[in-house]
Amino acid sequence: MMILRSLALATCLLCVALPGAAAERGGGVPKRIVSLNLCSDQLVLALADRGQIAGLTSNVRDPDMSAAAKAARGLPMLRGTSEEVLAARPDLVIGLPARGHPALAPFKTLPFRTLDLQSAENYPSILASIRQVAQAVGHPARGEALIARMEADLAQLPRPRRAPVAAYYQRRGYLTGSGTLIDDLLARTGVTNLATRLGKPALSQMSLEEMVASRPDYLIIESATQTVTDQGTEMLHHPALRTIPRIAIPQAWTVCGGPAYVQAAQAIARAVKPR
Repeated sequence: MMILRSLALATCLLCVALPGAAAERGGGVPKRIVSLNLCSDQLVLALADRGQIAGLTSNVRDPDMSAAAKAARGLPMLRGTSEEVLAARPDLVIGLPARGHPALAPFKTLPFRTLDLQSAENYPSILASIRQVAQAVGHPARGEALIARMEADLAQLPRPRRAPVAAYYQRRGYLTGSGTLIDDLLARTGVTNLATRLGKPALSQMSLEEMVASRPDYLIIESATQTVTDQGTEMLHHPALRTIPRIAIPQAWTVCGGPAYVQAAQAIARAVKPR
């Protein structure tokens, strides 16, 4: 009962604590931005002024998950509760989506703007997200400049003469297939995704025996799985896989569709032999 009473009080307070924010819902450059998702965190960090950022999720500081962990140092971190959103006094809240986040569920009306992003599963949708966030935070030119740099870097990627076949193989034998950011990334670098060639869905499992029989040219693994830490990672170090060349990239580059897409593409392109 006390928890419900506190939450109700927080909701009422929010409705009266931000009169200026309610007036700005139609536009204007936001002064206090809150992000409610790891992926929106990284876009906000890339496109907003640090002084505009009123709160990010704690996951953005984790280098295993976030490509912007260093950039997030010194900024306010939120655990995603309604009370924290209240205390941050935002005039813009961004998420995937924002309005579907549990922290906003208790509020009957939102006296601040929200931006609902879609999960970016390919390069064009990454560019769309960058433009959405850049516009919302008041820096559209900054978004276009970021896109121009990404385009220039991707245009310089070396491409193999013959498309090699690679399997994005994860702990416990999970395989990433069609319709995913990984699939789009491999196509971008001139690599054929084994899972897509075999008609696998976005996420499936493949046994060691099946993997060996498929004879991919490369295994692409997450950098953290280069060391055996449990049974899930031990599978990736089975002797039957030792003859398949490996490309290791940080998981943080592919968890979200964002600027780190370029870093992942560069790493894969450099590792693939020209053939």
